[in-house]
Amino acid sequence: MAGTLYLVPTPIGNLTDISRRMADTLAEVDFIAAEDTRVTVKLLNHLGLKKPMVTYHRHNTETGGQAVMDRLLAGEDCALVTDAGTPAVSDPGEELVSRCGEAGIPVCAIPGPCALVTALAVSGQPTGRFTFEGFLAMNKKNRRAHLNALRGEERTMIFYEAPHKLTATLHDLEETFGADRPLTVCRELTKLHEEVRRTTLGQAAAWYQENAPKGEFVLVVRGAETAQEGEATLEDGLRLVNKLWEEGLSLRDAVKQAAKELGLSRNQLYGLAVGS
Repeated sequence: MAGTLYLVPTPIGNLTDISRRMADTLAEVDFIAAEDTRVTVKLLNHLGLKKPMVTYHRHNTETGGQAVMDRLLAGEDCALVTDAGTPAVSDPGEELVSRCGEAGIPVCAIPGPCALVTALAVSGQPTGRFTFEGFLAMNKKNRRAHLNALRGEERTMIFYEAPHKLTATLHDLEETFGADRPLTVCRELTKLHEEVRRTTLGQAAAWYQENAPKGEFVLVVRGAETAQEGEATLEDGLRLVNKLWEEGLSLRDAVKQAAKELGLSRNQLYGLAVGS
């Protein structure tokens, strides 16, 4: 009989945030699959635990994942942990969970710390509907395509970002959504130097241009205002087409995206764009 894969969240900064159930699960499993064993051992030392560990991270999903699968199929129970937060969220653990599902291996998710939910709750931005976008791509073309696809997004958007990329990301967000778009910057959540800054994209871009970013960031960006039926005109569409065209989209793709975002006729907008 196969063992069980337990998804065990770990504190995102404050070690006292670990729950009794999380600690008990780590104590009871046969082994732990860790993103970085050097980080996980600090948590285990805090709990007074010693456990066999294997590494499972984005660079060894095939070999590391197979090693974990083999032990699960042999009947051992495993706790999957990341350096911080909930496994399988913005994390290669999703691949392991999928493989377990295909193989009929039980998976049990333990609720616990998660940076995106913590940031959303404290942001002051609308929480009824939101979309988690994770880390933006390093490649400029892919980043632009990702953000262009979100131009008309009305839900609150949540991004993760590292300090060395923060200023570039804020600049890209400002270009895409406008300087006045409300933003909450959450830095070092649950840690000693936790900071929550409620601002705008333009103000944040200017601030961090002058003040070097430090720590890990979660960016909570308010969604677009709900468009009113009939509000957009073909002239509005043409302006958006020209902007998207200048940013590298083909004319046909720019028309298609603008028409979809603004609720306009694609044929009418294309005819206007070709004739302009």
